[in-house]
Amino acid sequence: MDWLELGYDEGPFYQMQRMDRYKEVVAQMLADGKAYRCYASPEELDAMREAQRERGEKPKYDGRWRPEPGKTLPEPPAGVQPVIRFRGPTDGIVGWDDKVKGRIEFSNAELDDLIIARPDGTPTYNFCVVVDDWDMGISHVIRGDDHVNNTPRQINILQALGAPVPTYAHVSMILGDDGQKLSKRHGAVNVMEYEANGYLPEAIVNYLARLGWSHGDDEVFSRTQLVEWFDLDHITPSAAQFNTEKLNWLNAHYIKAADNARLAALVQKRFDERGVKVTPSPSLEAIIGLYKERVGNINELADAAEVFYIDLHPKAEILAQHLTDDVKPALADFAEALQNVAWEAPAIGALIKETVGKHGLKMPKLAMPLRVLLTGQAQTPSVDAVVALFPRETAIARLQRGL
Repeated sequence: MDWLELGYDEGPFYQMQRMDRYKEVVAQMLADGKAYRCYASPEELDAMREAQRERGEKPKYDGRWRPEPGKTLPEPPAGVQPVIRFRGPTDGIVGWDDKVKGRIEFSNAELDDLIIARPDGTPTYNFCVVVDDWDMGISHVIRGDDHVNNTPRQINILQALGAPVPTYAHVSMILGDDGQKLSKRHGAVNVMEYEANGYLPEAIVNYLARLGWSHGDDEVFSRTQLVEWFDLDHITPSAAQFNTEKLNWLNAHYIKAADNARLAALVQKRFDERGVKVTPSPSLEAIIGLYKERVGNINELADAAEVFYIDLHPKAEILAQHLTDDVKPALADFAEALQNVAWEAPAIGALIKETVGKHGLKMPKLAMPLRVLLTGQAQTPSVDAVVALFPRETAIARLQRGL
């Protein structure tokens, strides 16, 4: 699975076709009396709403330009381009059986005649999505519950057009780790930033699918399983909470299961950006095979692997902590013995045990400075396996330089 840019540009020709389609539907609605021209100025509308608020009423368009039997409309003001309003029903109930939230109903008396086209003829959101859903034969609309208030208006327009009404499912919003509405500071970022931060796409898909939906106690599943298992009945109606710790756990799981060659290509991409040159030895895939169990993302994996290819100079403070005078004789003996030992982890491990026994040391006393001198890190996989990854000459040179 690879990261792909999501979305696409349909191009200007397609957009022109859609605009023509919207205008065609508006014209038909005007001809059928299902829409009308409104010449009210913004100042008039502001004054109207202010008067309604002063009377304790809910602010809404009062229908002053709405055609009604026996009603005489004023002459359109000269030079004013009107908006087009939908002539919605004024009585009864509009409702639907939401697949997540259950039955939802609105009184049509509470809904005003919304604008479907601006003075320059461009259509508005609620109108465009209705025509798009109709033209594309959309059967199910699954979206955030911040769109609940749009749905009754869209249903009324669909019914006025004689179009089928889709099944709606309004999913609760996602909260950040702190329980507040998700924002950029919580991680609501461009999906491609997750790739830059070292996340695998399958981890993101798995995590997002599990966020607000469940399939029993299953936490880890493939995209194939998601397609097979997913249904609207198991979406939770309550708000889901983004959990970075769970996402990191899933990412670590998928890194452990990933092919070493694939991970090597991802690490190589980061090395190219950093200017790190990979040499034939040590093998990047071998390094990844040893370290991938210990990292949470690809960037951490690149950080761990990088030390095998750069001119390493361990930090003075970590050297002072672990490279003490009492261990230097043992390190010198070990470095000398590395000249002739079989270059494989078991033999190197046996040499480490022999050296600590000879000098009366405990294993960590020698293993910790070995790690620091070779990798600059106090925490690594098994030290004998780490030593074996290096070319013999490189390992000896780093130990001798440290001493």
